[in-house]
Amino acid sequence: MSADLIIGAGYLLRGFRLIRQPGVRRYVAIPLLLNTLIFAVLTTYAAHWLQTLTAQLTSVLPDWLDWLQWLLWPLLVLVALVVIYFGFSLLLNLVGAPFNGLLAEAVEMHLTGHAASDQSWGRLLLDIVPALLGELRKIGYFLLWALPLLLVSFIPPLNLAAPLLWMVFGAWMLCLQYTDYVMGNHRLSFREQRRTLARQWRVSLGFGGAALLATLIPGVNLIVMPVAVAGATAMYLERLARPA
Repeated sequence: MSADLIIGAGYLLRGFRLIRQPGVRRYVAIPLLLNTLIFAVLTTYAAHWLQTLTAQLTSVLPDWLDWLQWLLWPLLVLVALVVIYFGFSLLLNLVGAPFNGLLAEAVEMHLTGHAASDQSWGRLLLDIVPALLGELRKIGYFLLWALPLLLVSFIPPLNLAAPLLWMVFGAWMLCLQYTDYVMGNHRLSFREQRRTLARQWRVSLGFGGAALLATLIPGVNLIVMPVAVAGATAMYLERLARPA
């Protein structure tokens, strides 16, 4: 079991090498630029929101509660970080989705010499709406499972297992997110994608767990999407795809 987890995590590391290969790099530049712009906008907005909210809250505090400012500031910073993280992840996947299919094709071409479909920027325009609808479908799937997990988090003694359950669920969702592009290129439905990952769930969770860890590292989280798409493509071709 541990060997499969390590194998899955290794595919994420492999993604770092794959995005630097000729024929692949050009499909990384635009998503990376978009990632940086989105992160900069969200950070600027969060900083402004934090400053405004802090000023409003402290202005209504009576003088004898001035000491609460020292408690409000860390709490608001924590809330701002959560908003930035989840807002960044959501926008990142929505904006980057149309480009990730082309990136997965380029990686497949590099690894196998052929791709599931023709790579073209014209096809990118045709795939924008289906890609966005696919992202919304994954958000619906996430909410379907996240809401029961949220309830479990408040029920003693089940809530003792909640952190582990959230980690496993997060790893599964990220694996599903990043393998979607290569499997979508191979015309697998959302249900078929879940079944494909479930056949080798330990490898899948190893990959998703590594991606989850990478999203928590400042700087790395800016490039984790193209890296994970490239690594997921290699993992699908070598470990998950059924023999022809």
